[in-house]
Amino acid sequence: MSTVIDQRLVSLDEPIGADKAAVIRALADAVVGAGRATDAEVLFADAWAREEKDSTGVPGGIAIPHAKSDAVTEPTLAAARLPEGVDFGSFDGPADLVFLIAVPTASTQDHLAVLSTLARSLIREDFVASLRAAPDAATFVALVEEALAPEPEVAPAAAATAGATAAGAGAAAAAASAAPAASAPRHEGAPVLIAVTACPTGIAHTYMAADALAAAAKKAGVELHVETQGSSGSTPLSPEVIARADAVVFAVDVDVRDKSRFAGKPVVQGPVKRGIDHPAEMIDEAVAAIDDPSAPRVQGDAGAQTAAAAAANEHFGQKVKRVLLTGVSYMIPFVAGGGLLIALGFLFGGYDITDNATEIVTTNNLFNLPDGGLLVYLGAVFFTIGAISMGFLVPALAGYIAYAIADRPGIAPGFVAGAVAGLMGAGFIGGLVGGILAGWIALMFARLDVPRWLRGLMPVVIIPLVASIVASGLMIVVLGGPIAALSTALNDWLAGLTGAAAVVLGLILGAMMGFDLGGPVNKVAYSFAVAGLGAASVENQAPLMVMAAVMAAGMVPPLAMALATVLDRKLFTPVERENGKAAWLLGAAFISEGAIPFAAADLFRVIPSMILGGAVAGAICMGMGVTSQAPHGGIFVFFAIGNLLWFVLAIVAGSVVGALAVIALKRWAHRRTIREEVAEGEPSIVAA
Repeated sequence: MSTVIDQRLVSLDEPIGADKAAVIRALADAVVGAGRATDAEVLFADAWAREEKDSTGVPGGIAIPHAKSDAVTEPTLAAARLPEGVDFGSFDGPADLVFLIAVPTASTQDHLAVLSTLARSLIREDFVASLRAAPDAATFVALVEEALAPEPEVAPAAAATAGATAAGAGAAAAAASAAPAASAPRHEGAPVLIAVTACPTGIAHTYMAADALAAAAKKAGVELHVETQGSSGSTPLSPEVIARADAVVFAVDVDVRDKSRFAGKPVVQGPVKRGIDHPAEMIDEAVAAIDDPSAPRVQGDAGAQTAAAAAANEHFGQKVKRVLLTGVSYMIPFVAGGGLLIALGFLFGGYDITDNATEIVTTNNLFNLPDGGLLVYLGAVFFTIGAISMGFLVPALAGYIAYAIADRPGIAPGFVAGAVAGLMGAGFIGGLVGGILAGWIALMFARLDVPRWLRGLMPVVIIPLVASIVASGLMIVVLGGPIAALSTALNDWLAGLTGAAAVVLGLILGAMMGFDLGGPVNKVAYSFAVAGLGAASVENQAPLMVMAAVMAAGMVPPLAMALATVLDRKLFTPVERENGKAAWLLGAAFISEGAIPFAAADLFRVIPSMILGGAVAGAICMGMGVTSQAPHGGIFVFFAIGNLLWFVLAIVAGSVVGALAVIALKRWAHRRTIREEVAEGEPSIVAA
């Protein structure tokens, strides 16, 4: 790689401008004069746009204006040592050392990493002092090139220790921000903090803030691990480090990637400049927030940390489960919203709204109502929006399955494969297959060792292109037809279910809904139900019957436990009785997880009872032909339920059976004492 600086790009002790705009313009002219950019005005405009977002002055009399620009032909560093300081917005006064970092819009990570190394070197007082004392441009350039030289490789264990204990400068700071080790020694009683730094361009301030925070933490005796989310790449903090952290510092000007990893932890947040200018204050505030119950906390799913930790050590079966459930979890909002909107469309416009909804919404409006008036028009609007939302079911499933396998590069080919599955009539099963194919192909290409010049194109062009061609091509040419035939056979089988066969299917699905209360088995049954909604019609009500059976069975566990706490209060602790009050509403809203606190405390009595109650509700719904056009909502979507009376009776019957079963088990399936087990000569494995 060619050098990023030479003597033509250095101005020493010459008055090149009276304000920062003039200084940046002069440095942009120098870059063009050195043949490294094509248009000084374009480069200046890009650098000035960055300057207007946030000033680039940093403590110590330094300024680092920077930009990615289409005018730049190769990564470049231009520098000026000014005879008089110019105000670049730093709190401690004007800057007399100014560095313009100019990079092409499509720079490689290697180039960005080199320029980021310079930015973090400017935190070092000895390096800055040597630049101020340089007698000529040649010496100045030599000092900069020495700072940019790659550090000698360090053994992994040594690098980890350096990152944890000497994160204040040079290579140690790089280790701290790029690869913090979970095994880093923790000072006795010292707080453990994690920080994320990020700026819009991710070239300079991101890394300077990381080093400034690391130095301040070291001085305060605090263990700090930093994740830099910059243009030169980011190594995420390990789940083990995140789990040990007491609080979080966000020094960012952009959104934090995957913020949910830090959910529930106290947080101190400010601009990236604050991390550079006032790192000690941010560290002190984070330490104070640890014991402050009113401190702001990172919002999100607190289970994300646990999931991330598990993903790091999962075996093949766990990975398959995680991948499939990721796709389902992202798919459900499309289905839930779309299904409810379709149900509202039928409520307002009648069942024949399917015949002319598109014509109504494209030719009519509130001032030109169709025959039937306002209700028919609103019904057409709701139905159209709902149908469009439901159309994303298979693409979203496939896209996020691919995302779970290959991260962001898998999303586009996954969505395309899912859309192709819909085109071929392969449905839900085709989405599963297409998503797995797209994700696996994207992952294989992401792991290829390609030339440096190609790396920047891989995630945004090459991987989506190749994975889309291969995965979707296979779906069209080879897999789509057989999968479509299988899906058609499955739908025909469902449509033909009557009598005992329908009851057995309802019993099985109901038992699955009660098996793990929102876990993988529960989600498989639910996914089977929502996947069939797209095939439902006036002539084929079987998918709607399956949906009703699944929803009724999923409502049973919380309602059964709530009822049990009322029927025999003495069998439950005060906390469980309080949980029982909340479970009434959770069950009514079809939130099976409302029974989890009871199952966690008494797994081997509660789960069999919930399986029994769910099976009863599912069997009754299927046997009596109950239908549901809505995929979620419980009793609150009563308007979308066909044969509502039997739906309610099925839930009541399942809840009563589940409640009586758990009461019976709690009364008569007692845990034997250790003394009884020893007397009989073998341990007991009766319900816990």
